[in-house]
Amino acid sequence: MNLKELLDIAKAELADLTSVDNPDFRLEQAEYDKETNVWEIVVSYLVENVNRKIRPLTNLSTGFEYLRMYKALKINADKEVIGLYMFETQR
Repeated sequence: MNLKELLDIAKAELADLTSVDNPDFRLEQAEYDKETNVWEIVVSYLVENVNRKIRPLTNLSTGFEYLRMYKALKINADKEVIGLYMFETQR
């Protein structure tokens, strides 16, 4: 499998797990384990920061408008996702 195929597999798996319209999925990391014949990849995408607050008098925000979410996936030689792991920062 090449990197584009890995990203396409991840996109297909993750698209239904997010409420973001047209998420900008990015392949952040990919590592192949020869012993298990499994790819371990990290994919990220942006989501709106619902906890962001705007100070009424200054119109300045107290946080970023978007947050980058990271998901780790394990993909076997049959192009099946065999593991999905959620975390908040890049590993």
